[in-house]
Amino acid sequence: MDNKNTPGKAGYLTENYHYFHLRDTAGQERDFHFHEFDKIVLLIDGRVEYAVESVSYELRPWSVLLVKHHTIHRAEIDKSLPYERVIIYLDGKYFERIMPQAGLMDCFDVADKTGRHLLLPNEEQQSALRGAVDAYEQAALDRDFGAQALRDTILIQLLIQIGRMSASAPDTGARYDAKIQQTLSYINENLSAEMTVDALAEKVFLSKYHFMRLFKAQTGSTVHAYIRQKRLLYAARLIREGYDVYRAAADSGFGDYSAFHRAFRESFGTSPGKLKR
Repeated sequence: MDNKNTPGKAGYLTENYHYFHLRDTAGQERDFHFHEFDKIVLLIDGRVEYAVESVSYELRPWSVLLVKHHTIHRAEIDKSLPYERVIIYLDGKYFERIMPQAGLMDCFDVADKTGRHLLLPNEEQQSALRGAVDAYEQAALDRDFGAQALRDTILIQLLIQIGRMSASAPDTGARYDAKIQQTLSYINENLSAEMTVDALAEKVFLSKYHFMRLFKAQTGSTVHAYIRQKRLLYAARLIREGYDVYRAAADSGFGDYSAFHRAFRESFGTSPGKLKR
């Protein structure tokens, strides 16, 4: 399989969260990729379009993009303009553990289920976001007693603001092809089932070759590579939840364990057994 067509894992997180405020003229472009953590992108200035799965979003200043862990995405940056943004990596399990009833990470689930990953705040919400960013960055300079607790508190307040925005978010006018969106939904809901390109194309009433071209244009991945990566991500999740590695392989659609083991190592850089341990 051509590895150039396979979305790769990018970035890492060894803390409960990590806050970046980046300013440059070109940005850091990546091919389609995914993370093991949840990610918030808050555009401050510049012009960037994000493709998230099959949906394309044009970000506006102070808009908020929510990217759930394992979601395949890519940024296309206009290099002729300064590009300034805040990016926050989040360990969702940490926030669910410290505040289990707060639903701080629910906004990522909503984005994932509805396909609406972009939030467009009104003027009042933009002002609140600016205030949270300024407060966090001021707290980041603090070295007095309780400085880390203060930063954590401000970040939680920011997550609450974003959660409230998500709960009342209007349609953001994202551009996507309905047939490909239908296909992605079907794939993600039937990962253990046998799937062929011919059968998927037939489901959305497209010829095989037109379907393959459209799928690649929308997702940046071939059909086979997309299915394989989603199955691997699902298997990794099952293993982390305590499943036996052989059952995780079977339940995620891999009939041949040796092929699964090889693909798993290629994608995650470790074996299924080591992940389980």
